[in-house]
Amino acid sequence: MTPTPLGEGKSTTTVGLCQALGAHLSRPVLTTVRQPSQGPTFGIKGGAAGGGYSQIIPMESLNLHLTGDIHAITAANNLCAAAVDARMFHEATQSDAALFGRLCPLDGKTGRRPFAPVMLRRLRKLGVPAEKFCDAELLTEEERARFVRLDIDPAAVSWRRVLDVNDRFLRGITTGQAATEKGHTRATGFDISVASEIMAVLALTTSLRDMRERLGAMVVASSKAGAPVTADDLGVGGALAVLMRDAIEPTLMQTLEATPVLVHAGPFANIAHGNSSVLADDIGLKLVGERGFVVTEAGFGADIGLEKFVNIKCRASGLLPDAAVLVATVRALKMHGGGPPVTAGKPLDAAYTREDVALVTKGCENLKRHIANCRAFGLPVVVAVNKFATDSDAELEAVRVAAEAAGAARAVVCEHHARGGEGAVDLAHALIEATSGSPSSASPALNFTYDLSLPIEEKINAIATKVYGASGVELSAEAKAQAEKFEKQGFGRLPICMAKTQYSFSADPSAKGAPSGFIIPVRELRPSAGAGFLVALVGEMQTIPGLPTRPGFFNIDIAEDGSVVGLS
Repeated sequence: MTPTPLGEGKSTTTVGLCQALGAHLSRPVLTTVRQPSQGPTFGIKGGAAGGGYSQIIPMESLNLHLTGDIHAITAANNLCAAAVDARMFHEATQSDAALFGRLCPLDGKTGRRPFAPVMLRRLRKLGVPAEKFCDAELLTEEERARFVRLDIDPAAVSWRRVLDVNDRFLRGITTGQAATEKGHTRATGFDISVASEIMAVLALTTSLRDMRERLGAMVVASSKAGAPVTADDLGVGGALAVLMRDAIEPTLMQTLEATPVLVHAGPFANIAHGNSSVLADDIGLKLVGERGFVVTEAGFGADIGLEKFVNIKCRASGLLPDAAVLVATVRALKMHGGGPPVTAGKPLDAAYTREDVALVTKGCENLKRHIANCRAFGLPVVVAVNKFATDSDAELEAVRVAAEAAGAARAVVCEHHARGGEGAVDLAHALIEATSGSPSSASPALNFTYDLSLPIEEKINAIATKVYGASGVELSAEAKAQAEKFEKQGFGRLPICMAKTQYSFSADPSAKGAPSGFIIPVRELRPSAGAGFLVALVGEMQTIPGLPTRPGFFNIDIAEDGSVVGLS
């Protein structure tokens, strides 16, 4: 369901369900989850390993660096950013002849000017005859000029630097301030590392070769003539693949009850596509066999994580899910029913701890829309009601009745936080029942939200109206111009990744429940051509979060014995 500051326990439910299937029902099972970002770990959440007796262990390793995949993404992303600015600087300060001499230096032993292997990709793109690939001296003056000058438009650079920290002051910066850059300043900004296109490439790739091709195809800018400029045009695609070589391997971990977990990729669903990797899912399916289950987690609500799972990830992988498990809590439903705001540092309002069936029932409108969305994708949906000690039997029954009346196959009360896998056995049985008619070898057909052949704006409108409940979309003048440019550049058939607040179906995070009739404002479009989608930035959504007044790092420290405290 739509998340709230109260927390819904989606990761905990993912782990508890797999413990129930594997440790208690003896079914082959494997979980695939996303690697936590240090931004939320130290800023907002304090960890992402699940909770209570449904955790991934060792919890500290999962939350802190793990195998360094996100650091590899950060390094690769920023190498690409440095390459963009360096190329613009050198082209602005050198003649064609000087650029040619430095890009293709003379080999004193052979008397030739050999091309680096990555340069051959640009030559093919430019239509240079293959017989000239052996020696740059064979290029005509016109071919040399086209080869050495990318002619990047500084106002059309889409590639940004990244950092895995919630640092709001890097959202907008100016580069090139040092005297050595000779006045070549440029306004740009940072994203958080998990929003990098390189993270999306890692999550959607199917092999090392596929990753290399996707990295090289990433669009970093447009030329002054409006042509897309790629990482391979810059000559950096191969180097990026080398930095990412080890990151392509998922990390094997386990739950508290020794069920296996593959941790790989780490994109947020609000500003990225929000799912763990295709490779982890493929490996998991091979390991569990026909009787087994792979439970893969999609970020935030079904309007964001599941929508991108279906329209982006399933299109890329060809894998089709058998069912959706939708996580809800009484407390979150009360907030969506009109419960008071939650203020950090203040005691939880009594509205969330005393029985109020009417408030819960009103909040179920949010849950009903998520159930409708799951069913619209063609999936049976099981609702997991994550129980808290303050929930009354009447409130839990109200959720069950509302969910099943809305079309859920089952709605099951779960206690996996307190009891581990045993507390999710009923949920596991419900999932087995829901998938009994659609084993993995013959998954039901998915209903995609839009056809890829539609114009960009129409695809955005389809997501807004069919999934969010909006009455339409409104693209800024900048976004309209970008949509037109991307259509001309050949990217019009790509799926759409909406960067939108996770706290509401609308663009207003304070609009709880199931609002309708609103407009989704799109301020900007960004290309992720290597990953295989376009990003639409909605409203005020930022691609690097900020730190709250009391960040999570206040609680994190190291004990005298070297153990980590304060992560949860």
